[in-house]
Amino acid sequence: MTFTPPAYGDRSLADVVPSVARALGTPLEGHAVGIELPPAPSYVVFLVDGMGAELLARHAHAAPYLASLVDGASTGTAGVPSTTATSLTSLGTGLTPGAHGLVGFTARIPGTDRLLNHLSWDKGVDPTLWQPHPTAFGRLAHAGVHVTSVNKRDFDGSGLTVASQRGATYVGADRVGERIAATVSASSHRPSLTYVYDSDLDWTGHKFGVASTQWLQQLAMVDAEAEQLREALPASTRLLVVADHGMVDSPREARVDVDEVDGMRDGVALLGGEARFRHLYCPSRAVDDVVATWREVLGDRATVLTREDAIGRGWFGAVDPGVLPRLGDVMVACHDDVAVVSTRDFAYEDTLVGLHGSLTSAEMTIPILVG
Repeated sequence: MTFTPPAYGDRSLADVVPSVARALGTPLEGHAVGIELPPAPSYVVFLVDGMGAELLARHAHAAPYLASLVDGASTGTAGVPSTTATSLTSLGTGLTPGAHGLVGFTARIPGTDRLLNHLSWDKGVDPTLWQPHPTAFGRLAHAGVHVTSVNKRDFDGSGLTVASQRGATYVGADRVGERIAATVSASSHRPSLTYVYDSDLDWTGHKFGVASTQWLQQLAMVDAEAEQLREALPASTRLLVVADHGMVDSPREARVDVDEVDGMRDGVALLGGEARFRHLYCPSRAVDDVVATWREVLGDRATVLTREDAIGRGWFGAVDPGVLPRLGDVMVACHDDVAVVSTRDFAYEDTLVGLHGSLTSAEMTIPILVG
């Protein structure tokens, strides 16, 4: 299986805001910039959750406006794993997963036998300690750029929002009209960066799959939202459309349930991550046996690596010492449309049709579109 490696320091999600900062004339010190963007006094970054570059290309007929921006544009990559919490934090902080520490949908809280769900969070975990670095949003705001996050009201003050976006002014907006109006207002400041987020395409893909009529109709709605946003903004404001990952549909016959295969739980103290990218937390003495068992069971359906091997491949960028124990002792990156599920620990996840998290090009490759 050929994986798509993360393009850290060049065209990854962690490079988006530093590239915008340079285009605004306020470069962030210490960041290499690989995405060439036209200079402008104001930028709007519109992130469409789940709109991978391959999906957009495959269904260009349903998104004529966004497809019109593809000509001459290049693509970027998500980080690893290719999942929302990791990606949104890379975007907001300008850091790789190994630095910001949100290394998956779920990850072990070091020193415990508990997982932190990075989307729903845990009140006992301080997001400013879990992700202690200044965000790129905050650094830009400190440099005099008006930075705004336009997002659903429910996300205001959440652990993920604090970890990834602190330093930006938060504007709650649940509907498309609200989002567009709030974005136009925020972007009237000079210089400014306005971040706006739409999660509905990702939700639809999880629920119905990316081969569904529902997903196609939702893509058309996103396309209309992007076009309306562009029309509402002044010509001097640039619109940058990106995604946090793509998605693949995983049929029932492509799933491996660890609770139904003898030996897969042996030596695994805690099962984390997500169905397409598992973190397996094991006692050190059990690591070699766990790797051998999972490789034997999964064969060519997944890549099974020790933590050290995964880090050596550059999957997470440089890993801070405090982040190291959050990573699985063994990691499992699925191939093709395979998913590793647990009906015992992650029953809801097993009901989803569309999934993401691994390093296939369908999940990793994202559009970078300038309008």
